[in-house]
Amino acid sequence: MINVVALTCSQHLMLMSRKMSWRPTYRSSKFRNVYGKVANREHCFDGIPITKNVHDNHFCAVNSKFLAVVTESAGGGSFIVIPVSQSGRLDSHHPKVCGHNGNVLDIKWNPFCENIIASCSEDTSVRVWEIPEGGLRRNMMEAVLELYGHSRRVGLIEWHPTSSGILFSAGYDYKILIWNLEIGEPVKMIDCHTDVILSMSFNTDGSLLATSCKDKKLRVIEPRSGRVLQQASCKNHRVNRVVFLGNMKRLLTTGVSRWNTRQIALWDQEDLSMPMVEEDIDGLSGLLFPFYDADTHMLYLAGKGDGNIRYFEITTEKPYIQYLMEFRSPAPQKGLGVMPKHGMDVAACEVYRFYKLVTLKGLIEPVSMIVPRRSDTYQEDIYPMTAGTEPALSASEWLSGIDRGKQPVRDALVWLVKQHFNRGAASYSFAATDFHDDLHLLRMFFRQQDELRRLKEELTTKDVRIRQLELELNNLKNVSPNNA
Repeated sequence: MINVVALTCSQHLMLMSRKMSWRPTYRSSKFRNVYGKVANREHCFDGIPITKNVHDNHFCAVNSKFLAVVTESAGGGSFIVIPVSQSGRLDSHHPKVCGHNGNVLDIKWNPFCENIIASCSEDTSVRVWEIPEGGLRRNMMEAVLELYGHSRRVGLIEWHPTSSGILFSAGYDYKILIWNLEIGEPVKMIDCHTDVILSMSFNTDGSLLATSCKDKKLRVIEPRSGRVLQQASCKNHRVNRVVFLGNMKRLLTTGVSRWNTRQIALWDQEDLSMPMVEEDIDGLSGLLFPFYDADTHMLYLAGKGDGNIRYFEITTEKPYIQYLMEFRSPAPQKGLGVMPKHGMDVAACEVYRFYKLVTLKGLIEPVSMIVPRRSDTYQEDIYPMTAGTEPALSASEWLSGIDRGKQPVRDALVWLVKQHFNRGAASYSFAATDFHDDLHLLRMFFRQQDELRRLKEELTTKDVRIRQLELELNNLKNVSPNNA
C-alpha cells in the first residue's frame, strides 16, 4: 500500500513539473546560481520626488555617469539628473531639467555620448539635452534640439543602436517618426499602426524594428522603408512588450492570456504565424517588463507594482526558456533603469544592474545581479565580447541603406578595468584617457592576466608534486632502517 501511494505522488509531481515547464530543472549553467543583491542604504538614492504618472514606462534612465529620473512637478514636466557616484539623500533644491510644457513620459541616454539625453512629453515634443560634466548646477530650461512633428503626445523614444544621430519617437497619433539629429528634422514616418504603440525594440544592427501595439498586433518592420515584414494578430496572447533576443533571430513578448494571466511568448522573427513557446507566469495584473542581456543570454522579467524580478536563460534548443531564480523584495517597483555593460563591477562578478524606483519611499535602489565566484581574479567566461560604445555608422550612412553592427570589444571595457583597479584590487592603475582610446593596452592586460593565471596553476601543481616526492622520500627512509 505504501509503494502504491509513493508511486502516485511521484506521478503527480511529474505531471506538475510538465505543466509548469519554466520551473527549475536540473541543467548545467554557469548562471544557475545568480543572485540579486540590493545596495547598502548609503549607496541608494533617497528623497527623490518620483513621478506619480500612471503611464506604463520606466521613468528612469542610467549610464555609467548619470542617473536620470522623471519627477513629480507642477506646471510642466521635469526630470532630475544625478551623478551615479553621488548617492545618498537628495537636496530638496536639486536642479532639474524642466523645459517641457507637459508631463515627461520617457527619457533615454544616448548610447554613444553619455552627456546627451532625449526626452518626450505630453506637449507633443521630443527634446535633446546636453548635461554638463559633473551634473547640473542650476535648472536647465534650454534644450539643444526641440523636435516637433507629432500631433498628439509622445509616449516612447528609442536611440538607434548602431548609428549616431538617429532617434525614433512613437506618439499617440499612431505614428513613428525617425529623426536625423544632424539636421534636426524627421526623415521618415512609419504609419502602419492603427492604435497606440506600446513598445519598440531593435535587433543588434538596427536593420529591423519590432513593435507591439494596442491593436493586439505584433509587427517586424524594415525601419527605413516602413515596410511591415512580419505581422501577428495576437488573439490568445495579448502583447504588451516586445524585445529582440540579440542575434538569435527570436522575439520575446510579455502580455496577457485569454484567462487574464500574465504570460510570455517566444517567436521566430521570420515567421510570426504562431509563437514557438507560450508560458504562463502568474495571475497578477501588473505589466511585465522584459530585459534581455545578449552577452549572457539571460532574460529578466519585472512586473510593475511587484517586488520580485524573475530571471531565465534563453537557449537555441528546447525548451528555449529555462527558469533560473527569482530575486524577491517587499518594496514594489514603479520602474527600472538598467546600467550599460561598461558600468558593471567586474571585481564583484556583476553581470547586470537595475535601478529600482520605489515611489512610496522616494527611493531608488541599485540591485546587482551577481554570479557567485570564489576567485577574486577577472572571470573571463562570464564577460564575453560585447558591443562597443562607438557608433558603427553616421546618420547619413544608415539612411543610405548601410547596416553594420558595432565593433565588439571585451566586456570589461576601459571603464570596467579602471573601476576594478581603483577599488584597490591591484596596486597599479592606468590613465583614463589612455584606457579610453588604447584597446591594445587592454589586450595586453588580458594576456598578462592569462599568463599570471597559468603560472599560478603551474606553481600550484609543482607544489603538490614536491609534497608528494617528499612523502615518498620519507617513506623510503623509514623502510631502509627496518630492512637493515
